[in-house]
Amino acid sequence: MLSPYRVLDLTTERGLLCGQVLGDLGADVIKIEPPGGSPARQLGPFYRDQPHPDRSLYWWAHNRNKRGITLDIRTPEGGALLKRLVASAHFFIESENPGVLAEAGFGYADLAAINPALVVVSITPFGQDGPKAHYAESDLIIMAASGPLVLTGDDDRAPVRVSVPQGYAHASAQAAVAALIAHHERQRSGLGQHVDVSAQQAAAQATQSGILAAPLGEREFLRLAGGVKMGPVLVRLVWPAKDGHVSIGFLFGSAMAHFTRRLMEWAHEEGFCDAATRDKDWVAMGALFFGAPEMIAEYERLCMIVERFSRSKTKDELLQAALQRGLLIAPVLTLEEVRKSEQLAARGYWQALEHPELGQAVRYPGPFGKFSASPLRYRRRPPTVGEHNHEIYVDELGLAEAQFSELQRKGVI
Repeated sequence: MLSPYRVLDLTTERGLLCGQVLGDLGADVIKIEPPGGSPARQLGPFYRDQPHPDRSLYWWAHNRNKRGITLDIRTPEGGALLKRLVASAHFFIESENPGVLAEAGFGYADLAAINPALVVVSITPFGQDGPKAHYAESDLIIMAASGPLVLTGDDDRAPVRVSVPQGYAHASAQAAVAALIAHHERQRSGLGQHVDVSAQQAAAQATQSGILAAPLGEREFLRLAGGVKMGPVLVRLVWPAKDGHVSIGFLFGSAMAHFTRRLMEWAHEEGFCDAATRDKDWVAMGALFFGAPEMIAEYERLCMIVERFSRSKTKDELLQAALQRGLLIAPVLTLEEVRKSEQLAARGYWQALEHPELGQAVRYPGPFGKFSASPLRYRRRPPTVGEHNHEIYVDELGLAEAQFSELQRKGVI
């Protein structure tokens, strides 16, 4: 879909995903790194636990479908080469702190003067301006400043960060969409523009409607591991099974009572509750809990019945029965179970990419969407350090071999 277009990707680990999304859509993405390779190549874990710039799994996860060159853009020769690349590019993605590239002579005004049709995308912690524009940051700070962190962790302890970085993943995905919106406008006007993406603002969207609760005067969401708080009632949503955990919809009211009734009928069949418990008015139960504090003890008694029952079954036994009996039960899968998922296998989700430097193929997670007329293809594994230097500088920009060697010797590329 984007095969006629070229992307210059100067991002750090903050924005690598943006270029990969555009590359998956078919764009010719050139990853530009400093000589020696991007610091993101030092992020683990590493293939077979061997620290190496070309074996970072973090790098592999964010740089598929890109070509890679090295370039010191702060040298006169390097700056001149970047300007030549900018002249024929369509997108320019960067994630430096505000003003850093401008000091090097590559702010938006400088780039637009070379190529007025260029779409420049900047991904920063808090945006290009405002009182926090130059604040120090990390994924923890971004998630705390944007809201989602207040929801992760146990209710009786401080919030905790989700272990896999989330803030810049949100920012990068939204930056890719924003780049395409700017591209659509360019097709009408012929002009590019500067797209300013704030990771704080992007991550705030992760709370969906939750972020609107306070300004609308509604009750705020509260943190609770494995469930939610509804007034004084701690509603459990995750339960133990014999071999892990499952999500069970043990809920009340007219919409949910029939699922709960069928669950309790099964529990009664197997001797986990008496007939009086099985035959409770599950439609009215929710209103009783909220209107009578003394009923909370009864809710906790019912939860213990459900817990003893769920502990007696495996995740698969609970799932199969849920499908047969019409129950709201879903297994909580481990990463290994996701890897072995029959559903993902049937859809051809896992994609093998050859790593000739390793002499083997590596399985990658599949594309983010399946397009019937123009399927996304994995054309390239992530580039090794400077892998396409000769191809781009000599074959495409026309440098003489002697010039190329001199730039290598001087450490410009």
